[in-house]
Amino acid sequence: MTDLPAELTTGERIRILRERRGMTRAVLAGLVGRSSDWLKKIENGERDIRSITHLVRLAHALHVPDVATLTGDELAIPADSVGKLSHASVTPIRAALHGVSFAGTPTVGTVTPEALRGRVEGAWRLWHGSTHQRTEVGALLPDLIRDAHACVRAHRGDDRRAAHAATADLYRLVQRLLAHICEPELYWLALDRGRAHSEESDNPVSLALAAWSTAIGQRAAGFGEEAVQTDEAGMTLLRDLLEDGSAEVLGVYGALNLQAAISCGLDGRSGDAERYLSEADRTARRLPAGYSHTPSAFDASNVAIHGVSVGVGLLTPGEALRRAESITPETVGSLERRSRLLLDIAAGHHQRHETAAGVHYLSAAHRVSPEGVRYVPFARALARDLAKAASGPLKADAVALAESVGVAA
Repeated sequence: MTDLPAELTTGERIRILRERRGMTRAVLAGLVGRSSDWLKKIENGERDIRSITHLVRLAHALHVPDVATLTGDELAIPADSVGKLSHASVTPIRAALHGVSFAGTPTVGTVTPEALRGRVEGAWRLWHGSTHQRTEVGALLPDLIRDAHACVRAHRGDDRRAAHAATADLYRLVQRLLAHICEPELYWLALDRGRAHSEESDNPVSLALAAWSTAIGQRAAGFGEEAVQTDEAGMTLLRDLLEDGSAEVLGVYGALNLQAAISCGLDGRSGDAERYLSEADRTARRLPAGYSHTPSAFDASNVAIHGVSVGVGLLTPGEALRRAESITPETVGSLERRSRLLLDIAAGHHQRHETAAGVHYLSAAHRVSPEGVRYVPFARALARDLAKAASGPLKADAVALAESVGVAA
């Protein structure tokens, strides 16, 4: 299946592999969420394919082990991922999600919308401040989900809308926790619940946050263009509020721009990615000193961190690492974001075949947040690849790191 001449283009390789499997153009295009005409242009060389997401999806659909089989170069990205780990918190969260719509009583008596919001914000702060986010926050969520639904049922009018807004923020946290560790249906149930509660809140900021979380899900599912469109829809909800907007309005608007930048970067749209990063930077400069939006962790440092992620997504590791030089990881308040920064730096070095530096920074990311690495497929794949690439005295450290992350070297 992979004995292809080196001189073939990516499109020619895709066509040959597709025909060997007996797949029609329409079938393969459908498996990656694109049109038959799009794939025809790729195969005929009329259009370049720069999206890493689409390359991985094509490799997976064609049953080839690595994106390099399609590109014919050294762009080594495994198509099978490394699999995902589940977590003990999933089962009780699933039970709470499945049960609250039909019955259930609050665990601490009926709470006010203000008290509910306080508990949700506290859970979000724990998420950003804990080295073991899924374990510590996961222990809180089942009861909090039940109490939130009881709060909504117990109130009317403005209080009920406020309860919906708090519950929507809660479900965005549930969505964040469940990413990579549960079945897709449960993840999307949490996402849709958050969106529905935002709609019931009749609050433009809550609706914009629903767009932010929906775009994250769309991008994770491989629909980068749709994710950007959703981010833009969220921005539209807030633009009229920006001139005299609160810090929260600015924070959500900035977070939407950062998510759009990441999606564009993964799709190879460097110009659009830089445009969204610039808008996020302008927005961050308007925030009060020391302010950070709690759910998204949007602030000035977060803009720089996403700039590194965009560089990694665009496969421009030199630019990503240059941007990283301006960031002091210890100043990043969110441990989750700090760990992701170090993870992206490790990926940038791996793209440059700098294995020792990759192992160093991935180890640092793991020390900051073991769960922030162990439960992320991208990080697990990186740990495995670094262990394979390492040699000499570095080999033992790289293998030990892979084992601590939970993958075989």
